[in-house]
Amino acid sequence: MQAERGWSTYKLSYESGLTQSTLSNMFTRGTCPTVDTLEKICEAFGISLSEFFEEDERKIYASKEEQDLLNKYRALSDKEKDAVRSTVNALFKK
Repeated sequence: MQAERGWSTYKLSYESGLTQSTLSNMFTRGTCPTVDTLEKICEAFGISLSEFFEEDERKIYASKEEQDLLNKYRALSDKEKDAVRSTVNALFKK
């Protein structure tokens, strides 16, 4: 997920509240994270522990910003959703 989002170890450290050395030890030395550490990483990615362990690699994870947009979109009326779709489609036609 870190690579999919283009996150550096610094970015993951910032988002999770974990130190860079903790993350580096996991990645370079292969140390196993504690449940607390894993929960912080999952929270940074906006997923649950159960989602982390799902084996379906086709699943796409949304960032916090993407989740926020989706939640706001879902709260719109049908007419407002149509307006959003039209605007987004117009942006991609440029």
